Amino acid sequence: MVMPNPAPARGNVYTHATYAHIIGWGMAVPERVMTNDDLSAIVETDNEFIFQRTGIRERRIASDKESTATLALKAAQNALNIADILPIELDLIIVATSTPEYVFPSTASIVQNWLGATKAGAFDMSAACSGFVYALDMAAQAIRTRSITTALVIGAETMSRILDWSDRSTCILFGDGAGAVVLRASSTPGGVLSTILRSDGSGWDSLCVPGIGSRDLTGGGIEPNGHKPFRMYMDGPEVFRFATRVVSESIQQAVSNAGLKLDDIKLIVPHQANVRIIQSSARALKIDESRFMVNLDKYGNTSAASIPIALVEAVQQGRLKENDYTAFVGFGGGLAWGATVVKWGSPKLKVEDRSLLKGQRRQLSYTFAGVRTRWRKLVKTVTDLFERLRPRTGRMKRLRERVSRL
Repeated sequence: MVMPNPAPARGNVYTHATYAHIIGWGMAVPERVMTNDDLSAIVETDNEFIFQRTGIRERRIASDKESTATLALKAAQNALNIADILPIELDLIIVATSTPEYVFPSTASIVQNWLGATKAGAFDMSAACSGFVYALDMAAQAIRTRSITTALVIGAETMSRILDWSDRSTCILFGDGAGAVVLRASSTPGGVLSTILRSDGSGWDSLCVPGIGSRDLTGGGIEPNGHKPFRMYMDGPEVFRFATRVVSESIQQAVSNAGLKLDDIKLIVPHQANVRIIQSSARALKIDESRFMVNLDKYGNTSAASIPIALVEAVQQGRLKENDYTAFVGFGGGLAWGATVVKWGSPKLKVEDRSLLKGQRRQLSYTFAGVRTRWRKLVKTVTDLFERLRPRTGRMKRLRERVSRL
């Protein structure tokens, strides 16, 4: 699937074209840090073993009071603050996740309610570690076709809740967190320029988590595989071979579709899975590793959250400037992968679009959303109570009528 921008990145610019610009970004990670040494108390491993093979030193683990939705909410609020927009201005919210709050409703719907984004549609995107790239493209396409103006795209995960903590091959790799971006329509050329999405379902069994509808849980699977329900299974060597092949290929295709050359790309923000995959990709592309944003040493593999978290830190570190070209690339379960090219920098807001009161209005929106939710629960409780009392009231009335006739 190749989805080029309606107007080329270079050359002629059509005034009627609509572009999807990233105007806000934010992240959230749990406070609890689990180091490699901490893991050595759980499974047979040590810091040197993990770091040499993965590049990971520590990861964040959600507490009992944290969840995919709460992390997504914090990242979203931070992104709205940077964008300086109100929740009511959002037309669409997409949460890319493999660890949703519920099977249904969507985690996106929960976040939509907590934000008070009463005019936004909301749904979850399931594409594993490449989910953020997929979700970003869905939102950008909706903006390009002018069906929406503003979108919030979130990658959020609590991977710690689907890990088999006795499996050394997987539990050392993953962590929890969330990242978000706000996209807005503009006639100014730039933003999301091109995206390439791919999948090879023949490799589905290389990285999977059996769920409610899985044949693994009913005994009806094609082949018995011993996978545990709601626990991750990964064929590490196979996933590594797949990733090292598709990362460089998809980046090159996305860059070409944007009308650019690889030398034009200032920074590549890859899915943070394994530092050796990033090193291999740099060699395949014949570019220096310094052109890749890497932060998995602090967070491990946060699946769909890894790219937006890395993007936020890249911006904070000054690694992306106005008019820089950047590429995002994700890969994971499916097997699915994707890459997108973005021209960084957003159209300047008009003076009348900025307001000192917007921050307070955002906080009021969050507060009112909480009050609205509690009010609806109260009304439901009272209504249910009256419904239960109604039959008794009717019987008492009939009994009084009978007594009065005696």
